[in-house]
Amino acid sequence: MRSPQLATAREKYFFYERNTGVAHFHVETDEQGRFPVEQAAGLLAMHCMVRNQTPSDYVVLVEANTSHLEDLTEKAQKLLEAGRSVKSQVKLTRREEEVLNGVVRSLANKEIAASLNLSERTVKFHVSSLLAKFRVRGRMELVREAAQLPASHIPGAQQPVATREARPFVSRLMNYRRPASPSLMSLSAREAVAQ
Repeated sequence: MRSPQLATAREKYFFYERNTGVAHFHVETDEQGRFPVEQAAGLLAMHCMVRNQTPSDYVVLVEANTSHLEDLTEKAQKLLEAGRSVKSQVKLTRREEEVLNGVVRSLANKEIAASLNLSERTVKFHVSSLLAKFRVRGRMELVREAAQLPASHIPGAQQPVATREARPFVSRLMNYRRPASPSLMSLSAREAVAQ
């Protein structure tokens, strides 16, 4: 015997494609709460004919009663918040920590490679590995996630480091001295300049 609440609220039966999970159509129970077999069979046959499928390619799901779902959203939100608060520790190798330190300092791959005496390709490999371990898509997201790690996980992270934009600009002209007339310089003078 059906409860009065279920008799007034019409149940829906959704027909999903089994392989893809796509809902194609639904039918509702009649006024007496009975499943409309003729209507459902006609719709299912039509969809199978158009898509060259069989009835076994579909699965039928029933819409849940709202009384069963009252606390679902609230409980799921609490569990989600609890799960996010417990961060799993990302295990990094020493080299990954060093590369991560460079990324956090806004260094380019070439600069990280020079500071660690690595090839730029190796640094790219480590950056890709870090992106995968932190489950992020870009360097900005990686820096954001790394900021949530304890400072002990990132070597050198305790010291404030200037970003690329904040580094002082040094003119290249000031670093090089031009000889007055290089074509007239003697060999011994060239050796003196080289030293």
